[in-house]
Amino acid sequence: MRRITAAATAAAASLAAPQLYMRARTWGATHGAGCPGIDTADAALVLGARVWEDGRPSRFLRERVEVGAALFHSGLVPTLLLSGAGANREGLDETKAMFETALALGVPESALELDPEGYDTRLSVRNAAARGYSSVIVCSQEFHLPRALWLAERAGLEAQGVHPTLTLRADTAFGYGRELAASWKAVLVESGALEVAED
Repeated sequence: MRRITAAATAAAASLAAPQLYMRARTWGATHGAGCPGIDTADAALVLGARVWEDGRPSRFLRERVEVGAALFHSGLVPTLLLSGAGANREGLDETKAMFETALALGVPESALELDPEGYDTRLSVRNAAARGYSSVIVCSQEFHLPRALWLAERAGLEAQGVHPTLTLRADTAFGYGRELAASWKAVLVESGALEVAED
């Protein structure tokens, strides 16, 4: 029984290792929306998420845009870089939904920049760096930010993260679980052990 418990503990630690490393690496750079200690940056990098068939943003996506809009209105960023899939697996445009949501939240069109080639977090941060940004505030849910900030650092960006208020819901719990595998994938891709197709 002890051997089984020890093996299970070791397996769990191995599975969580990349996520724990990323959390330790980015500790102090993650903030809740409206919390003190957020520094100004070149842009808020708002990461894409699911869009419903009628074009409405999912809860996660709307929350991300709301965080970015709040950063703009508070004067912490002059620009929102809305990065997501211009045509996701369902053929829907995440950046269009983000753009329309930001406008509805009072962000002027002149402060919005679209990156429809942000098909995943790695591409979003790399695209931000390629566009000339040196510092960003990444807007996403708390479970996503350790990996996003780690990837942003790898892309040469000075990055902070801001997340909406934490809520205890099934989709949030799923997000934390999903990050275990996503963090492993990020490490393998960045190390060159796993190849990904480049556009």
